Amino acid sequence: MGRSVPPGLRNWFVIHFVADMLFGIPLLFFPRWLLPLLGWTTYDPLTSRLVGAALMGIGLESLLGRNASTETFRAVLNLKVIWASSASFAIAAALFEGAPPVAWVLLGVFIVFWVVWVYYRVKLK
Repeated sequence: MGRSVPPGLRNWFVIHFVADMLFGIPLLFFPRWLLPLLGWTTYDPLTSRLVGAALMGIGLESLLGRNASTETFRAVLNLKVIWASSASFAIAAALFEGAPPVAWVLLGVFIVFWVVWVYYRVKLK
């Protein structure tokens, strides 16, 4: 693959931006509206807003960095692999503690992104 960034990876960064904004904006600004729609009856608005802020930060960096150098992509992919891994663990743990069924969908989304990020991170070695 050489030292160039595959166009597919750049496209995945844009897809990641869209996905993160779709969840990040409502979690940051409207957690009391969003979370009951997803099946959460109890939640902490501070934690929800922090997750929204994290999603927005990582997602916005995906959009801003989609035309960056290979070295920058490696660093951002490291962050994305760590984020997707730890978020997947957190969601799985929450499922064992009674999280609503929609958490399975969220877990699936994070696992898909984790697979994509690991695949491209290995390709950029």
